[in-house]
Amino acid sequence: MTTAQKNNFRMPPEWHPHAACWMAWPCHQETWKHIGMQRAREAYALVAKTIAQYEPVKMLVNPEDETSARELCGQGIELIPLSINDSWTRDTGPSFLINDQQELAGVDWIHNAWGGNYSDYALDNEIAAAIIQRAGASHFKAPLVMEGGSFHVDGEGSILTTRECLLNPNRNPHLSQSKIEDYLCNYLNAKKVIWLNQGLVGDETDGHIDEIACFVGPAKVLALITHDKQDVNYARLHENLNILKTSKDAKGRPLEVITVEQPPATYLDGERLTLSYINFYMANKGIVMPAFGYPEYDKAAYELFSRLFPDYGISQINALDVFAGGGGIHCITQQQPLAG
Repeated sequence: MTTAQKNNFRMPPEWHPHAACWMAWPCHQETWKHIGMQRAREAYALVAKTIAQYEPVKMLVNPEDETSARELCGQGIELIPLSINDSWTRDTGPSFLINDQQELAGVDWIHNAWGGNYSDYALDNEIAAAIIQRAGASHFKAPLVMEGGSFHVDGEGSILTTRECLLNPNRNPHLSQSKIEDYLCNYLNAKKVIWLNQGLVGDETDGHIDEIACFVGPAKVLALITHDKQDVNYARLHENLNILKTSKDAKGRPLEVITVEQPPATYLDGERLTLSYINFYMANKGIVMPAFGYPEYDKAAYELFSRLFPDYGISQINALDVFAGGGGIHCITQQQPLAG
């Protein structure tokens, strides 16, 4: 088994300089049943053009959809024709790695459409390999069903994840928690996994970490919280907070935990959207974060991010239409670290 650890590659943190951001153009009708394909594509184009202010964006697009992508994205986004099923590169793309020689590699996880939520995912299971090849990176094929949105790294040996997702029988039912932990540490070159229990209620990814907590610096974690005791997420978010406050990272440092308030419950066609300010993209000296149409909450989150990232430009954009598809800004993006 050839792994990152054996070859001295590691996954850098998201604040490591990027060569590019990878996205994929919306195409899956079922995903966008609530708002329609045009609105979905307009939402993706806004994210892409905002990120492109900070770093290059490479957009995978079905060949038959190139015209719509060019019309909405303009000339500043590189379009790459590739047959795809869906548009969530955080979960279908590779997890990029670097080594001390600044060489690039990528982990190619098995993709099964979030435990079989959809039946048409064969093309998406090939996306990671295609991106790795195009990036000229070394290829590590992992024997594990995994999505990039289900874990977060600090680049210093620590991984954040949830039991709800990684131990779900619809992913790797034959593997124990300790075995999954071994795989993660081997393929990402980490030393410690910090396990939270549950993600947001109604998250069709089964509790991805990128909705509830992320590293924002060494030994520093941003966590989602709600002070509404009647909210269905109240108990689980506070449990997560308590776990984080009593955890140490791979270097033995206690975590500094900063909290951001969950926006109010928002429904679309009777279904609650899993809205979270944690689901943002960290670009080169730029933060692309969501707004949800709640001025008090949006402003508080913006001001918090401005304090957390004083050297970054903060771009806050209306992302409700992205979240209508079941994910957020972080879910539709995948950073390629700068190498060479």
